[in-house]
Amino acid sequence: MIRWQTQAFSDLDALTLYRLLKLRVDIFVVEQHCPYPELDDKDLHPQAMHLLGWQQDSLVAYARILPPGLSYPEASIGRVAVSEAVRGGGMARALMNKAIEHALQTWPDAGIQIGAQEYLQGFYSSLGFTPASDVYLEDGIPHLDMRFHQRT
Repeated sequence: MIRWQTQAFSDLDALTLYRLLKLRVDIFVVEQHCPYPELDDKDLHPQAMHLLGWQQDSLVAYARILPPGLSYPEASIGRVAVSEAVRGGGMARALMNKAIEHALQTWPDAGIQIGAQEYLQGFYSSLGFTPASDVYLEDGIPHLDMRFHQRT
């Protein structure tokens, strides 16, 4: 059973902040062999939300939901991370569905845009995202922008 929690940066306690940063660094810097500026100040934005998925006391899923105008004209979802221990069981889909739901409830008219790693294009397409750019390199990893289209 996953316990979902959404918090602003100012509401994160030190241990939760440590756990979410560790999960992000373990995946995006260590696992993907990609040194990049993980701390980009967007976490601090007063409207940025941190979606946390807990299994008992372990943080197993995380996504950052940003307001329109911060990364893109639309709201955005990024830093999508699922612990290796729970991959393959639908956790990424559950996490993204929660993040999409939160973004749509908070900014219903803004739309959602993401910068997706190219190899995950099929996954994001299955959630309702369509390509909005050509493939580009970000920190040495092929990415493309994708926009969410409301499911009916």
